[in-house]
Amino acid sequence: MNPRFPLLARALAAAAAACVLPSAALAQSPGPAGPQWTAAGELVLPKNFHEWIFLGSPLTPNGLNGGKAGFPEYHNVYVHPTHWAAYRKTGEWPEGTILLKELQLSRPGTHPDGSSVEASGRGYFPGALNGIDISVRDSQRFKDSNGWGFFNFGHHAPPYAATAAAQASENCAGCHAANADRMVFAKFYAPLLGSR
Repeated sequence: MNPRFPLLARALAAAAAACVLPSAALAQSPGPAGPQWTAAGELVLPKNFHEWIFLGSPLTPNGLNGGKAGFPEYHNVYVHPTHWAAYRKTGEWPEGTILLKELQLSRPGTHPDGSSVEASGRGYFPGALNGIDISVRDSQRFKDSNGWGFFNFGHHAPPYAATAAAQASENCAGCHAANADRMVFAKFYAPLLGSR
């Protein structure tokens, strides 16, 4: 046997080991569970929210709303794993919960209602990202809006604002108070319905 082969084998094994990272190192951290605030009281846009729990994605397309839907996008909603675990245990959102809604336009349609045909059939299909809205559970900070604050980081293509001030109650909280289940549109998100 050629004496170089064991050395070559060891060198290749060492090189391969150096290239292989543990799966934990490849996964991103979901980041801090609670909201981060600036000195001026603005909410900092969370990082790594795509690592959070995905709750669902309702859609209200322009084509089904006379061309004027209030939010003509998919509403991709995420919650931090820590707050999701608490909600599953108690049926209540804990203080500091962040519900992050990433808006995503539907792909341009070929039919008058805005739908198009893809391999799976005729329908609406996700396209470009178009904004981020966040609601935060904080009963002390948001006493005047049933304990939830609402934030808009931009309704446009990325990049988004790094921080955002709370919206006036009439912009978001009023609609949630009048139409949602305890300020959250739980009926649109299957994981919420099955967790209580």
